[in-house]
Amino acid sequence: MKVKIYGAGSIGNHLANASRQMGWSVDICDVDRSALKRTKNEIYPSRYKKWDKGIRLFENKNAPKEYYDLIFVGTPPDKHIELGLEALNQNPKAIIIEKPLCTPDLKNVDKLKKMSIQKNIPIFVGYDHIVGEASEKLVKLLNENSIGKILTIDFEFREHWEGIFAAHHWLKGPEETYLGNIKFGGGASGEHSHALNLWQYFAEIVGAGKVSEVQASMDIVSQKNVFYDRISCLNLKTESGLFGRVVQDVITKPARKWGRIQGENGYFEWECGFENGKDRIIKNCYSKEKEIFVFEKSRPDDFINELKHIEKVLKSKKNNSPISLDKGINTMRVLSAAHKSNSQKETIFVKY
Repeated sequence: MKVKIYGAGSIGNHLANASRQMGWSVDICDVDRSALKRTKNEIYPSRYKKWDKGIRLFENKNAPKEYYDLIFVGTPPDKHIELGLEALNQNPKAIIIEKPLCTPDLKNVDKLKKMSIQKNIPIFVGYDHIVGEASEKLVKLLNENSIGKILTIDFEFREHWEGIFAAHHWLKGPEETYLGNIKFGGGASGEHSHALNLWQYFAEIVGAGKVSEVQASMDIVSQKNVFYDRISCLNLKTESGLFGRVVQDVITKPARKWGRIQGENGYFEWECGFENGKDRIIKNCYSKEKEIFVFEKSRPDDFINELKHIEKVLKSKKNNSPISLDKGINTMRVLSAAHKSNSQKETIFVKY
């Protein structure tokens, strides 16, 4: 397949490498010529040992006017919807937009969804942890109904964002990127929205339905050139009354990416990177011995698994994917409600 990637930053490089591992041809496009040079001379060879001469680089204004099977949008979030609409007009087989899908104001999200339906072009949102081996194992375990009635769900993505800036060494800090501004999709709420997305996904898997109520409290950093949440704490309630919690931050070292699904007769824990290059699921049914399932992976594997999943969905012609546009929109609706809740100091009811 032929792939076009908007954005030559960290995500663009990950997606390019994953696509090449799939045997696909890749064109990377960016508005900034220096970003393209950095991809070729620094980012890609430092991560993957050498530059791949099969990747073509173009400034957006000089991008080829040719057909692409897949178009990836890996730019800052405030450009996602605009480029998603542009990609739909190019009529690919599918589009992948990096998380978070958009900015908290949800501008033009409904337009994107409507156009996607009209053109019958599926859009996926890059919450790659949901299609990883650990999450797939957890779904299978939940379907066994071994821990009884689900009482609550917790998910946390707590990770200092120094790793992000280490991967983007040309940036001095959050003030030089969307990360330092909530309205551009930044802060802990946007950058680590994997936790919220995982919570929603597993709540639906256990039959609890969609999130209907949000009560949020955020630690906001408001200084010159920055306005972002460094800690976001969300209390969530679903349509069926399941209550739980999501915590996301950009200050915790070492990182903790963890979740627990608590039942009457036991619990499951999901953990990303409990050791370097390892995820795990813990199954603890109180009447039995604890079981631990470990999954070895590298960071590039996250993106390769994501593309394998998308390829499988396209071949099946059934877009019931956990990273579908609908689910990405639902995460943004809850995230938008969380910001309103924090600002207004009250519970917000989510409308779909």
